[in-house]
Amino acid sequence: TSQWALEFDGGAPFRIESDWRIGAPVRWIDEDEQSLVEGAVTRLEPEKLLRFTVFDVRAAERPAVSEEDGITFELAEQAGRTQLRVRQGDFASMKDGEKYMDASAAVWDRVLPRIKALSESPAGDS
Repeated sequence: TSQWALEFDGGAPFRIESDWRIGAPVRWIDEDEQSLVEGAVTRLEPEKLLRFTVFDVRAAERPAVSEEDGITFELAEQAGRTQLRVRQGDFASMKDGEKYMDASAAVWDRVLPRIKALSESPAGDS
């Protein structure tokens, strides 16, 4: 994640920490050890699916979060190739949700090609 997640905070360095078990906290932490985003793992199927909630702790209010909210990564084999599908939550319940949905889509448009390039590069390349 350190090689692609920078796009989410405008290029500022941060890391994502979790032990990736059901119910485990997920924290996006900046260089000053401050939480930027917090959430929890809500679903896990090893080598198939990972879902975790996300909440920008800098936001004024915390919206209600369901198990379906957050970011979901799904892997599937198709014609001998691995396909990654990424979904990000329900913005409908958020104040200014459409604005956040559009901003999120723009970030994923930059992130997904990076993830693809990293996944296709030989191990150890960056």
